[in-house]
Amino acid sequence: MDIQSTYQQAIKFAAAKHTEKNQLIPGSNLPYVVHLSNVAMEIFIAYQNLPDFKLDFAVTLALLHDTLEDTSTTFSDLSKEFGIDVARGVSALTKNKDLPKQIRMADSLNRIMVLPKEVGAVKLADRITNLQKPPDTWDTPKKEKYRIEAIQILQALKGSNSYLEKRLSEKITEYEKYIKEK
Repeated sequence: MDIQSTYQQAIKFAAAKHTEKNQLIPGSNLPYVVHLSNVAMEIFIAYQNLPDFKLDFAVTLALLHDTLEDTSTTFSDLSKEFGIDVARGVSALTKNKDLPKQIRMADSLNRIMVLPKEVGAVKLADRITNLQKPPDTWDTPKKEKYRIEAIQILQALKGSNSYLEKRLSEKITEYEKYIKEK
């Protein structure tokens, strides 16, 4: 399947699932699909800077990365619609809600690291996209925790995608201004 068809199939699926829950980007009135397309855009740009990268796989993961965590989508749904590799990738990108909150990210990163590099690229792209102005409801400790988690992601996935690693490092630095705001 060509990349345009792959993109359309995945974004329509994800948009329908996130719309069922009327999900918006936190702190905004924007539909959640905007976040998903921003993550996919990061992947498209990263692809231009890297050889040996499965773009269709990575874009599909980018558009679907929150479906297991935030919607009624099941692993089986993803596997039937997009194949077992995509379902495994999305599953690794999904925090396990059965674990204590403080170890969920580490667990997800451990699962990401044993999968193809495109899965790690999506995690980097997701955090790059999320390191924008935080919702007004976030206090300083929550913003700082989010920044520290971004550093954890960057350190864990070091060596997986130099272009996205550089972008995330820059975004972490830029994000510090939101922590200093009162």
